[in-house]
Amino acid sequence: MAHNPLAPEWLSSPADANTLTDALWPSSARRTDGGAITIGGVTAVDLAARFGTPLYVIDETDARTRATELRAAFDAEFARIGTTVRVYYAAKAFLSTEVARWMVDAGLNIDVCSGGELAVALAAGVAPGRIGFHGNNKSRAEIDDATRVGVGTIIIDSPIEIERVAEAAGRHGLVQNVRLRVNSGVHAHTHEFLATSHEDQKFGVVFEDAPALVAAIRAQPSLNFLGLHCHIGSQIFGVDGFAESASRLLSLQADLLAGGPVPELNLGGGFGIAYTSVDDPSPVADLAAALADIVADECARRGIPVPVIAIEPGRVIIGPAGVTLYEVGTTKPVRIGENTRLYVSVDGGMSDNARPALYGAEYSVRIADRVSDAAPALVRVAGKHCESGDIVVDADYLPGDVAPGDLLMVPATGAYCWSLASNYNYVGRPAVVAVVHGEARVIVRGETIDDLLARDAGVSTRSTSEAGSTNDMKESTR
Repeated sequence: MAHNPLAPEWLSSPADANTLTDALWPSSARRTDGGAITIGGVTAVDLAARFGTPLYVIDETDARTRATELRAAFDAEFARIGTTVRVYYAAKAFLSTEVARWMVDAGLNIDVCSGGELAVALAAGVAPGRIGFHGNNKSRAEIDDATRVGVGTIIIDSPIEIERVAEAAGRHGLVQNVRLRVNSGVHAHTHEFLATSHEDQKFGVVFEDAPALVAAIRAQPSLNFLGLHCHIGSQIFGVDGFAESASRLLSLQADLLAGGPVPELNLGGGFGIAYTSVDDPSPVADLAAALADIVADECARRGIPVPVIAIEPGRVIIGPAGVTLYEVGTTKPVRIGENTRLYVSVDGGMSDNARPALYGAEYSVRIADRVSDAAPALVRVAGKHCESGDIVVDADYLPGDVAPGDLLMVPATGAYCWSLASNYNYVGRPAVVAVVHGEARVIVRGETIDDLLARDAGVSTRSTSEAGSTNDMKESTR
């Protein structure tokens, strides 16, 4: 089939618009003989019937396996160079009490960046010592709570936090482990809003200021300096940026060793995943081996001991394990000159996946309840919100007979979709369902209209009840 000029250059028309590209989907994803997509042994049809749509679905086995395999790969590679690794799951990608338990079961620690995320981790039973606390503007109350419960590490993000963390730790009669977040000046090859280690941005401290700030930390008797932290961005393919950042950080580490121990170095996270058929992220095992070699070489070159390494993956673990299920409401062919794009509108949108609107993020899509031999058609999957930028999938090919009532599934939505979800247009956030061994269960309850109205102080109990009678959200998601 000829390339549709309305399609981006990277997107080719497929021979079969029903095919599931393995790199994009949870490992359990496949089609039944009847054509329905199954995740964790549960069909899209059954999921929609039981829980409604939109619906976030997470393959529990896939998420657990990715966490375990990542930890094992980094453990093995850094043991090879004579050190150990602390792996922190970046909770901002997606956090619930169940997911926190999966990560701990896999041997990971938990990285949080708000009082709310800390509360979820603690509610999950995560030992406080296994939690790291990030954030560029931690409130005094958050710092107090973190020190009081015994959080393992607080990452200091600005000079003012040195005094605040020291004061809180002293008040609770303890010595708080801290890291200092620095900007290495390395720009990851990623969207501007996702790059988090260039100089003019809100995170971390200026590289050249680090020695004086480390001295200030060491001067506080209630603080214990563990080492530096740096995060160069998100959705990064390859290791070049990590190599340059590690080189600069270890040069600084060598200087800091003259003033005292620097037992650890946190290289951050940001490992990318595939969202489209042309994305080619580095396998985790390759990343682990390359990063170990980089750290070993840089330490040897400077004659310093290899520190304990910490990393903070999130998306690479939970992103590919998740999909979002929608139902088609309307379809509309739009002619632009001699070419046509088919708009397919679904019952969700930017309230359950803000990334396309925020970053221009690309996604893929497939019909989930059937297969079709209709010719592929270029589609744009749009949401239901009153915004022209409410796009779920900017460009992909679906069978040309896609129609109202069809179920669509968008892969690789496990990270930063539920986390960024909103109630725009007073739409309730969908439930999150975990699937495993042919069973499905709600791990985060979906929101009903009653939930939304309950927060409005001007709504009486009686009117809330009456409004709830119009709610068409599935009872089973509550």
